[in-house]
Amino acid sequence: MGRITRALSKDGSAMAMAISATDIVSRIEQIHKTSAVMTAAAGRLAAAASMMGVLLKAEKDTLTLRLDGHGPGGVILAVSDSNGNVKVSVGNPVVELPLNAYGKLDVKGAVGTDGTLSIIREMGLKEPYIGQVPIVSGEIAEDITNYYATSEQTPTVCGLGVLVNPDLSVQAAGGFLVQLLPFADTGVINRLEENLKTLPPVSSMIRDGMTPKEIVLKLLDGLEPDILDEYLPVYRCGCSRERTEEVLRSLGREELDAMIKEDHGAEVCCHFCEKKYQFTEEELAAIRDSVEHYDRDAEEKA
Repeated sequence: MGRITRALSKDGSAMAMAISATDIVSRIEQIHKTSAVMTAAAGRLAAAASMMGVLLKAEKDTLTLRLDGHGPGGVILAVSDSNGNVKVSVGNPVVELPLNAYGKLDVKGAVGTDGTLSIIREMGLKEPYIGQVPIVSGEIAEDITNYYATSEQTPTVCGLGVLVNPDLSVQAAGGFLVQLLPFADTGVINRLEENLKTLPPVSSMIRDGMTPKEIVLKLLDGLEPDILDEYLPVYRCGCSRERTEEVLRSLGREELDAMIKEDHGAEVCCHFCEKKYQFTEEELAAIRDSVEHYDRDAEEKA
């Protein structure tokens, strides 16, 4: 099971959180049958979305990270809730690239750098809040850091990592976020910089058995940190036949008529969990008729 731990420095000027996401990223690989580099890319984005999700203010709020760098991996989406539960869709799950110049998986090459990172927050308002920044790295952690600096003016350091075994299973995955509040003094900033310089790669810390609590205490070492809260996020889709019917209903009568006449039914596949929902001609007709009844009721009320 995943775990997120969040801590605050004693003076309240620095927040750190860390996630152990090995189980979550393993589930991504199992569902989407991703190649090694795409497991790393989707896993990093999922870890970031999960951490950012717990910063949402209301229980029913959701957060979506949309990464579109026009690379061979296509668009990657990660959607999380306020408890850090997350789901992922991957444009092209299988991308094979040589290792990069450092002998690592070439996430940048798979993601691409000619595009944008979008952050969409659904907070129960008429319109969602959407922030968008150009991709500066394609390695994802740097892009999250850039988003906070550019769109929210919050000094942030993000670290993300996924280790993939030769058999494509996930050995370790996780990440961290460190943020400064405006009143942080020079001493706090210098201490954080020193701590970050000596911090091992996050995937190595997770592989070696460090817990998120141990990671945040290491990040805030010397700042007398207090643990704020912990979460146990999982990979959670939440799709259902009822929700799929609503999606079909939203297509309108003409599109549903075409499915009935041309395809004699429909198969809808969830992009987040790959579950398939089958609908017969009769079921599609019932959904179409419900659209007609809804429209007639609306006209009468008008």
